Amino acid sequence: MTDDVLHVKGRVLVGPDDVRDELWVVGGRISYERPPGARDTTAVSGWVLPGLVDAHCHVGLDAHGPVDAGTAERQALTDRDAGTLLIRDAGSPSDTRWIDDRDDLPKIIRAGRHIARTRRYIRNYAHEIEPADLVEYVGREARRGDGWVKLVGDWIDRDAGDLTACWPRAEVEAAIAEAHRLGARVTAHCFAEDSLRDLVEAGIDCIEHATGLTEDTIPLFAERGVAIVPTLVNIATFPKLAAGGDAKFPRWSAHMRRLHERRYDTVRSAWDAGIPVYVGTDAGGSLPHGLVADEVGELVRAGIPPLDALSATAWAAREWLGRPGLTEGAPADLVVYATDPRADVRALAQPLRVVVNGTVRA
Repeated sequence: MTDDVLHVKGRVLVGPDDVRDELWVVGGRISYERPPGARDTTAVSGWVLPGLVDAHCHVGLDAHGPVDAGTAERQALTDRDAGTLLIRDAGSPSDTRWIDDRDDLPKIIRAGRHIARTRRYIRNYAHEIEPADLVEYVGREARRGDGWVKLVGDWIDRDAGDLTACWPRAEVEAAIAEAHRLGARVTAHCFAEDSLRDLVEAGIDCIEHATGLTEDTIPLFAERGVAIVPTLVNIATFPKLAAGGDAKFPRWSAHMRRLHERRYDTVRSAWDAGIPVYVGTDAGGSLPHGLVADEVGELVRAGIPPLDALSATAWAAREWLGRPGLTEGAPADLVVYATDPRADVRALAQPLRVVVNGTVRA
């Protein structure tokens, strides 16, 4: 006899158009066949999605740098309770490998520690190096991470008084080639326009924020299949940041305001061109965790169709990151809602149940 079976009933959204009536969880894994002799110890019902994805999140980091394990745990729990069960950690100075041993916390795909130019990023976040060392550090973080490396592609140059690219083209090409040789993909923080062409032509796999996309670079991204993670809930902070720089860096402030003003047009133009777009919140720096529903809503405001915005945190996002959804034998990481999130993505803000590794956790 099989005991301790979780029975999930209602409308199971295996894919956007693949809807089933029920599934069972046995030993923490999904089955679409009722186990012979099973006794349901728990049953939940509603509209079921695979655990949501936050493809740009920072566990173990706050506005000042690395945090203690207790704070990192609270960050991960906040994301979990919001339905985020798969995180691509886009750079953290903290060692969060202990989370892998917890069956009640989200699964994390790490990009190692940020790699930035000396004095060209937020203090205490990154390895701050010069171009001659870029290949070495990319190799180091490719080995340390879970198949991703994170560069800081641009940042304010205090001498120029504005955002400028951080890395020469030759060094970027060599570094990305080294990451690919080691089996890792590369992404980069980019707010402005200047660094994008070099990074994409050098073979980068993804760009974070991507507010600097223009009609000249959007076709290049589309041709190369380079994904973007817009983090619109973070871009919403640009006016406040700009106000703080008006006196000392007026060019930078004006630039940040322009990037903010056209943010929705930028994302919609990218989507219309066929650029893959995924959900990321940039939580863990100055932003709180648990904002995945807000970011999906922002993508819809930008003009992305609701079903596609939903897929950007569910089915398509998991496929992009190489992790299973609600498939036979997969770990039972799922979220249950009272209403159909395909009809109204605002449903994501109110999960009824969150199931992690087959156990109802929230």
